[in-house]
Amino acid sequence: MVNCPQCNEVMDVDEDELDEGDSLTCEQCGANLSVSGVSPLELTAEAADEDDEDFDEDEDFDEDYDDEDEEEEDDLDEDEE
Repeated sequence: MVNCPQCNEVMDVDEDELDEGDSLTCEQCGANLSVSGVSPLELTAEAADEDDEDFDEDEDFDEDYDDEDEEEEDDLDEDEE
């Protein structure tokens, strides 16, 4: 048994089957964990995926892009008058 370093949840893992560098996911909090030691078993939280951060940035970009479209449409409407 080992605790999740993020939420402290007790994780039931087969310690004999794990090697240093193996990846796990905490069922409680969803943290991506890496085996940093096997005797005793130690887990460390992996850095957040850059892809997830990019996705958040993309959402912001899409919102900005939509705002620009609306501004262009407003400008076109004003030109027609």
